[in-house]
Amino acid sequence: MSKKVVLAFSGGLDTSYCVKYLSEEKGLEIHSAIVNTGGFTKEELKEIEAKAYKLGVKTHVTLDVVDKFYKDCVKYLIFGNILKNNTYPLSVSAERVFQATAIADYCKQVNADFVAHGSTGAGNDQVRFDMIFNILIPNVGIITPIRDMKLSREAEIEYLKSKGVVSDWTKAAYSINKGIWGTSVGGKETLTSGQYLPEAAFPTQVTKTAAEEVELTFEKGELVGINGQKLSPVDAILKLNDIAAPFGIGRDIHVGDTIIGIKGRVGFEAAAPMVIIKAHHTLEKHTLTKWQTYWKEQLSGWYGNFVHEGQFLEPVMRNIEQFLDDSQKFVSGKVKVYLAPYRFHVIGIESSHDLMSSKFGSYGEMNNAWSGEDVKGFSKIFGNQTMIFHKVNN
Repeated sequence: MSKKVVLAFSGGLDTSYCVKYLSEEKGLEIHSAIVNTGGFTKEELKEIEAKAYKLGVKTHVTLDVVDKFYKDCVKYLIFGNILKNNTYPLSVSAERVFQATAIADYCKQVNADFVAHGSTGAGNDQVRFDMIFNILIPNVGIITPIRDMKLSREAEIEYLKSKGVVSDWTKAAYSINKGIWGTSVGGKETLTSGQYLPEAAFPTQVTKTAAEEVELTFEKGELVGINGQKLSPVDAILKLNDIAAPFGIGRDIHVGDTIIGIKGRVGFEAAAPMVIIKAHHTLEKHTLTKWQTYWKEQLSGWYGNFVHEGQFLEPVMRNIEQFLDDSQKFVSGKVKVYLAPYRFHVIGIESSHDLMSSKFGSYGEMNNAWSGEDVKGFSKIFGNQTMIFHKVNN
């Protein structure tokens, strides 16, 4: 009997190669599984399933983790206003842990001998997948043909052609990974330091030219409404993306340090995440105290880095999530955002928890809750130790 392999299947070039190579060259029984983190329509999932069977898999399943991905991770990326290197909303890196976990659970269900993925040897995904598999299914062997044989995209295409696989190979010029929290785009331009992705490389083309405003409703830090319509957080993210993406909003190229120590460059399209994070951050600036904001920034950056590097299962992450949850108690209100081609900005907020209240004073104008003498005394005491230092060490 052939050994059983669960393959993390995306329908792309790398995993298509894995199906053919592992089944025809190694004689393994392939059970493919695609993990949906919000990036596929029902039609696309059906097409991917048909492609898997055409390539020769024994069975194929779709594992849906959209709600779990939002509840256990995306929510905290919003609470933390997390942008890697002040640029990247962790569009793909965040979802990898949930994809790997779902694949690991499926391996247990089918009693797999091996688990396989199509990661290369030069990126972060190989570490993220391997690490989760080593933690959750340590007795299941890991197979990575693309990494182990150091295959180029051209070599993969030639092999598939030799096996009679017919496809639109022009689409293979760019690697697209889509999920609820954004889409990554990799191609020849991102392999250099000086080129930007062409317009055609982005999955969503610019079709909106007339500016518009959108009103976002947050309850305890979560996006729960758009333009007055009550929605679940997942549906709100998807709806906002439909509104904002056709403006070309949320496009950029992230340059960062990979887990394995080299610099990496990736393009991305994340209209909803970028608008949500900016709107949420603005609402927080009105509703949190100075020290809540300070400590959130320290912990959020650390949390985001661990998510990015696949360390989501580290117990300290649950501790930070409790802090983030508690910090959102009064982060509720409405945020108006202006959308235009290739740009957006926050217009303002309305919240019953707004600490910018005229009851206490107007910045730069007048004070209502203290006197001039109060400020004189406060200023003297506030700088007292520094004054002593300078007197002693003059």
